[in-house]
Amino acid sequence: MKLNIKYFGIIAEAAGKTEEVLEVSDEVSLDELKQERVQNYKIQDPDSIQLAVNHELKFNIKLKDGDEIAFLPPFAGG
Repeated sequence: MKLNIKYFGIIAEAAGKTEEVLEVSDEVSLDELKQERVQNYKIQDPDSIQLAVNHELKFNIKLKDGDEIAFLPPFAGG
């Protein structure tokens, strides 16, 4: 399946891009995708990164073809 990946802030800087399309196994989990991208781009502090699936913060969701996954950096309040 193909996933549309978007990177923001310091994550985009580490990746050297703001978006990409990935071809992944139909069985890949959101957590596996995060770990693979973190390792691939050597992203620092992966525990602070949040993921949004189709513009919603999601956990334990089954990904499907065409989903948009946003890698979001830590946010500061104010």
